[in-house]
Amino acid sequence: MLTRLLCLATAALFSLCGPAMAAADGATASENAAQFLQSLHFQEGTIKLPGDVATLTLPPSFRYLSPADTERILVDAWGNPPGSVTLGMIVPSSVSPIEQNGWGAVITYDKDGHVKDDDADSIKYDELLKDMQESVNEHNAARKEKGYAPMTLVGWAERPHYDKAQHKLYWAKELRTEGDQQSGLNYNVRVLGREGVLVLNAIAGRDQLDAIKVEMQKVTAFTNFTPGLRYTDFNASTDKVAEYGLAALVAGGVAAKLGLFGKLLALLLAFKKILLLAVAAFGSVIYKFFKRDKPPVYPISAPDGAGHDDKVDLTKR
Repeated sequence: MLTRLLCLATAALFSLCGPAMAAADGATASENAAQFLQSLHFQEGTIKLPGDVATLTLPPSFRYLSPADTERILVDAWGNPPGSVTLGMIVPSSVSPIEQNGWGAVITYDKDGHVKDDDADSIKYDELLKDMQESVNEHNAARKEKGYAPMTLVGWAERPHYDKAQHKLYWAKELRTEGDQQSGLNYNVRVLGREGVLVLNAIAGRDQLDAIKVEMQKVTAFTNFTPGLRYTDFNASTDKVAEYGLAALVAGGVAAKLGLFGKLLALLLAFKKILLLAVAAFGSVIYKFFKRDKPPVYPISAPDGAGHDDKVDLTKR
């Protein structure tokens, strides 16, 4: 009876019920994943970001994906809605972005003006966190309407802190999606510039925090504004000043500027599910089930994975 129930549960995915065919589907999924990776154009060395906003001087341990390839990763591999506007993505050379322990730093740019850091020492981050958590909860209905599971902002994975000398703001959020056993991680870095803020959003698993913290220090070291656009290039007599400060960057620049903290987090739609590998892993589970004399009960679910700019939080689940 248990075998029959498992077959019925997996029929829609595999359109079959047998160990040989399940294994074959797993192999096909693995081939598709390999073909997907081969279709991506990983770039190395010195990269000028679109609009000549900043330059990446990549060491051998990192690679860059264009906005088009980034969209493919976000949508086709990680299962996010289409339409994200990015400047590309930085990924480690040592691991594939579609592997379970893969991660990437999505790059965007908010040209809302020069963000003053006068409030750096006076921000009450615990109160700000409560507002953000309430906003996430309030807008879970919008997530459900779009076909996404409710999400919870668990808390700071790393409390916000500002490097005054480098004009860089760091913080990390732990997010949990309903039904997932593991939390996702958004490791956020905001690099302040003359006309706006460069957004670096690392998408990973919560258990990768220590490693991502180290890696993002490397990323910010080789990511530099184009001369003339750096924070110190600000001209108070000619340049626009943003209508918000550092606290709003943590909560979300544009939404915070308008006093719409709640609407900002309604856009918590992105995550990393590793769709291309789900079928392969699932096929392996089914094969092992039929192979055993007394099969154990396996959870019928795709493996956990994890997910753009300050307007859309990204989590790896």
